[in-house]
Amino acid sequence: MLFSILPDERRIFELVARAAREQSVPAYVVGGYVRDRLLGRPTKDIDIVCVGDGILLAEAVAALLSPRPKVVVYRRFGTAMLRCEGIEMEFVGARRESYSPESRKPDVEQGSLEDDQNRRDFTINALAVSLNEDTFGQIIDPFNGLAHLEQKIIKTPLDPGQTFSDDPLRMMRAVRFANQLGFTIEPSTYRGIVQHRSRLHIISRERIATELEKILMTP
Repeated sequence: MLFSILPDERRIFELVARAAREQSVPAYVVGGYVRDRLLGRPTKDIDIVCVGDGILLAEAVAALLSPRPKVVVYRRFGTAMLRCEGIEMEFVGARRESYSPESRKPDVEQGSLEDDQNRRDFTINALAVSLNEDTFGQIIDPFNGLAHLEQKIIKTPLDPGQTFSDDPLRMMRAVRFANQLGFTIEPSTYRGIVQHRSRLHIISRERIATELEKILMTP
């Protein structure tokens, strides 16, 4: 299935594709932007994952733009951000994550697109769109996220115990997305929240408060 690219998006995506091709790194649009566009929701934040160095790709994209935008780099997280025509783009290298029981801060190493999709919180946020020459615009959907968008379901891509144990804040995010989108939390995912709710003790009160405020602001 091909992603319907809007005219004002095409120029930006083609620039990213060109920069990625010149650096010989596969690149993809991932996550919330893909989800919201498929749902017809307005969005101005684009996450780009490349199988390589996301910071270098951001710098290469900026060099193709005129005027050249400022690239904000977060080396600790291996990410970079820039703004272009009112759109905020974040670049990161595909990665594999592993967690210790008492922290939601992962050990990170370079990975494949598959590794990056595996670490996502929900199937509807694991959707990716190829920016590569041979498959430009193709949707990559390893966890049936498209079907779950149609069915209005919140479901973890991996076993809920693993997804929620790795990052317990995802349990509150499940509730938030269900309320924001009018979706239902799928039964095994819901049971995972019930079973692993005590893991929230490793999350800071500030992060919990922020998530709770977002939940309370939904209709």
